[in-house]
Amino acid sequence: MIQVSVKSTDVRNQSGNAKASGKPYSLNFQTVWVHTVDRNGNPNPYPEKTEVILEKNEQGAALFYPVGEYTFAPASIYVSRTGDLALSPKLVPLKAKPAPVQQ
Repeated sequence: MIQVSVKSTDVRNQSGNAKASGKPYSLNFQTVWVHTVDRNGNPNPYPEKTEVILEKNEQGAALFYPVGEYTFAPASIYVSRTGDLALSPKLVPLKAKPAPVQQ
């Protein structure tokens, strides 16, 4: 399991016209921190910063992830049209660890 930390609900918008088609586009991004491992499976000492593209609601507003801890949903991984394994991050919240039982 790969842990993803969301530390802020800030959303960055990028919009313009596509060069190939000339059609307008608008994408919303959110910064996340991914806890990766090295080639030997050892956890890296620090999470790595990246951005995920956010889905939009019916009105076109970005559906951002609340601050918290997540992992990738199974639907995040797919085989591309060229047959390569690809990732389109969709996050699901990690279950909170249960509080220790006091005796």
